[in-house]
Amino acid sequence: MGSINISLVAFAIIFGGALLGLLLRAVLPSHHLSPESKDVVKLGMGLVGTVAALVLGLLIASAKGSYDSQSNELNEMASKIVLLDRVLSHYGPETKEIRDSLHAVAVYNLENLWSNDASSRVPMEGPAVGNEVIYEKIQTLTPANPEQTSLQNQALGLIMSLAQTRWLMYAQRAASISTTLLVVLVFWLAIIFISFGLFSPRNITVVASLFFSALALSCAVLLILEMSAPYSGLIQISKGPLRAAISHLGK
Repeated sequence: MGSINISLVAFAIIFGGALLGLLLRAVLPSHHLSPESKDVVKLGMGLVGTVAALVLGLLIASAKGSYDSQSNELNEMASKIVLLDRVLSHYGPETKEIRDSLHAVAVYNLENLWSNDASSRVPMEGPAVGNEVIYEKIQTLTPANPEQTSLQNQALGLIMSLAQTRWLMYAQRAASISTTLLVVLVFWLAIIFISFGLFSPRNITVVASLFFSALALSCAVLLILEMSAPYSGLIQISKGPLRAAISHLGK
């Protein structure tokens, strides 16, 4: 189920809780709606609301942190690709085949990262094999002087670091928001909105207020889900850094 569908379900549950509260107000005996009952409900819902707000804030902060982390890793990968290409270029013309392989791996990354089903795959092929091939080819180089030896060592270090960053990106893409935590959060919000409807008058202003409040909370759920999957959906990491890196390869 996509993030938009999940947020719509969350909205239906939360706003449905408000409507349920309005219906219960009409059928409950009057002593259930006494000021004393209202005070007890307000105290209980105040506690639930505080916990729900904390969890919602933590989820948003966690999703934003994950989004920023993956964006930084993409920028880091792009910069390492360009730097590795420049190191190989300074080594000499005998690295042309290696640079062509590096370009092919970079293009594969660009096409693979933003594909619809890329998050479900483990990089056993494509970039992983490509990085290993590049590493082996760099090892087979025969330096003719100390400068080339230094450049070869730098290239080996860069390709190892690049492979590590690539695996880290895939590992983080496999992580997701806990379904249980999300269900519990929506349940808490639904309970809070039931209490809102239970002690609210039945008029258009109240219904509209509850509607937009539920909509705002469902949008928060949408943001959490979207930032947790930054290579798909509405809020995506820009392809710009990797495209810019590819445009500088082979020059």
